[in-house]
Amino acid sequence: MTGSGKPDNPPPPRHMPNMVANLVANDATSDMQVFDRRIHRLRRMRAAGIFAEHDFLLTEVAEQLTDRLQDINRHFPLALDLGTHTGILTRSLLSTGKASRVIATDFAHNFIRDVAGKTPHINSDTIAVETDEEALPFAAQSFDLITSALSLHWVNDLPGALFQIRNCLKPDGLFMAAILGGETLKELRDAFLEAEVAIEGGVSPRVSPFTDVRLAGGLLQRAGFALPVVDVDTITVTYTDAFALMRDLQGMGETNVHLERRRGFTRRRTLVAMAEAYHARHAFPDGRIPATFQIIYLTGWAPHDSQQKPLRPGSAKMRLADALGVRENKL
Repeated sequence: MTGSGKPDNPPPPRHMPNMVANLVANDATSDMQVFDRRIHRLRRMRAAGIFAEHDFLLTEVAEQLTDRLQDINRHFPLALDLGTHTGILTRSLLSTGKASRVIATDFAHNFIRDVAGKTPHINSDTIAVETDEEALPFAAQSFDLITSALSLHWVNDLPGALFQIRNCLKPDGLFMAAILGGETLKELRDAFLEAEVAIEGGVSPRVSPFTDVRLAGGLLQRAGFALPVVDVDTITVTYTDAFALMRDLQGMGETNVHLERRRGFTRRRTLVAMAEAYHARHAFPDGRIPATFQIIYLTGWAPHDSQQKPLRPGSAKMRLADALGVRENKL
């Protein structure tokens, strides 16, 4: 799941309302390269036409993000939905009243075209724009809310992308996103490892490297977010065989684009050996195999003076033992 090139950001279309055109700023790029973004865009565009048949994971994650937003007693006048896919989260923000206007962006113009054409809520104040998450073309302090569902795990420089996102938020603006975590597709990774060693005498990255949940909070802090919160959910999906799983990944536009991946078609013997290893290692008694998707939810706020801050060390006026009503034992 998962040629390098610089992000390809087109200029804002001429028909774009002033509300959006005034947000445009200079692009920022990074030299950190892990994924082939050009190939990722092509595969994402190819998946757009059949994505509705494979959107179960995005649907679940978008519902979870919506539930989390509903728990926050705040209205967000202008929101940015990064990597919108079919616009499911954009529509949710509008239908629940959490945002008045939403700019929906995606790396693949097929998705943007479909969102603009099929989303009844899209109007002159809420539009779809083709944008690369690696180089956000928006001015500082533009948005009250920025969301993203299952897109940011594909950026080459996640710390840099998070910094850009925080920079685009107004003070006390909210960022909420979901990305795939490091345990995602661990069964497929193990099966390919065993098959490649046996058939090809070596290994290559077959499943993209995803963020370790233990590092996620630190990434938010490094990007300058206040009150960072990270929580994790695991979704396990069962399939008849490994090939059914791979068809789903292709339909999601989530196939491997690691720069160090083995190029060309995978040998038939390797694929068969992978499927056999997958079944032998992980199959349930009924013969179906599990596929793990680890979802990391990220929440952070742009700093503001009104936010709660930790007390200065040594400023407590009561000992912890006294507060708990217990006796303090000195070591």
